[in-house]
Amino acid sequence: MGAAMRRIHVGNALSAFGLGFTVPYLYVYVAQVRGLGSVTAGLVLAVFAVAALIVLPFAGRAIVRRGPLPVLLVALVTAALGALSLGLSASAATVLLSAAALGAGQAVMQPALATMIVDCSTTETRSRAFAMQFFLQNLGLGVGGLIGGHLVDTTKASSFTLLFAIEAAMFLALVAVMATVRTPGAPGLEEAPGGSAGGSWKQLLGNRAMVQLCVLGFVLFFACYGQFESGLSAYGVEAAGISTSALGTALAANTLMIVIAQFAVLKFVERRKRSRVIASVGLIWAVAWAVAGYAGLGHGSQAMATAAFISTYALFGLGEALLSPTLAPLVADLAPTGLAGQYNSAFALVKQLALAIGPAVGGPLGASLHAPYIVAFTLISLGITVLAVRLGRQLTDVQNQPSLARSRVVTQGGASTDAVATAEA
Repeated sequence: MGAAMRRIHVGNALSAFGLGFTVPYLYVYVAQVRGLGSVTAGLVLAVFAVAALIVLPFAGRAIVRRGPLPVLLVALVTAALGALSLGLSASAATVLLSAAALGAGQAVMQPALATMIVDCSTTETRSRAFAMQFFLQNLGLGVGGLIGGHLVDTTKASSFTLLFAIEAAMFLALVAVMATVRTPGAPGLEEAPGGSAGGSWKQLLGNRAMVQLCVLGFVLFFACYGQFESGLSAYGVEAAGISTSALGTALAANTLMIVIAQFAVLKFVERRKRSRVIASVGLIWAVAWAVAGYAGLGHGSQAMATAAFISTYALFGLGEALLSPTLAPLVADLAPTGLAGQYNSAFALVKQLALAIGPAVGGPLGASLHAPYIVAFTLISLGITVLAVRLGRQLTDVQNQPSLARSRVVTQGGASTDAVATAEA
């Protein structure tokens, strides 16, 4: 990795570390510590999603026009102010405004950092760069959540204020780190095909492969992240009798699987077609939902149900490890010159939509309609496999399997391995 890429990865780790401090405890903080009730706490979580949906369409245009670094710095400062304000807020109005600032800043960070990774990597190194990003994000979230859990005290609002202050400090530290990054100059909007914001959106929507990838991405995020802390956890508690401590263990198993498997699966991913890797994720997640079905609908012991439920989260983690070096690099490779920021923001928007709709649909199903919930999401996971196979037909050979580009370069160089060996002899 070059110096710029190292700083970008440090930035990813710092931002995830800061978010890990507060995200798991946000509901408790608003509803109980500040005494604003469950309705306000639910609105705060909704505001995060709404703020992201509002700012992301504009973020793509700004990244293309101004470059990802200035947009990232503005997002970090906005998120830092939102986090600090949230830690000091005592009324519903100020809590909601602070959450909007934090949610907007956090949402814009993702496509800005992704575009910087694209600018600092090549087709050959991009999969590993995004795998490292995902690894550090999960590690940062896990470590931040672990440390934050030891600092909070629900009887003291000051302990939560400290958490939000640490989160704000992480964002500001990231400003200092990222301000030193020098990325290769990416073409601006005026140099890109389409020439205008409207033209670039029209071009994106006219890209059949990108549209199909966005549909596939929505289903992926809806079936996985959209269920983690809503439908699947509700199903585990209501149908499988999972305790809160076991639920925490399941989330830890998910993170641990990602940390262990992320780099072990890289060679597997790099040597295979991206569409087939994504299709395999659908099959793995279908098995995960079947295991979850056993946990809640089977007639085994409570210990077996708990083990099965924890295994479900671990299997989801394996699928996530396969996706991280696949999805984001594919978005970058589909983007025309100069429009990586626009495409990254569009894909982030799709993700936010899935994360907003997923809990609203999965929560009630998982809590009350146990068998239909499992059947529905098993079928949705199999649908991921079908969509991935169809996407593969829209991709060029190199887009689907970047390793082919390296082999073609060797072939076009005019000397095969046998010829070189003969010459050396």
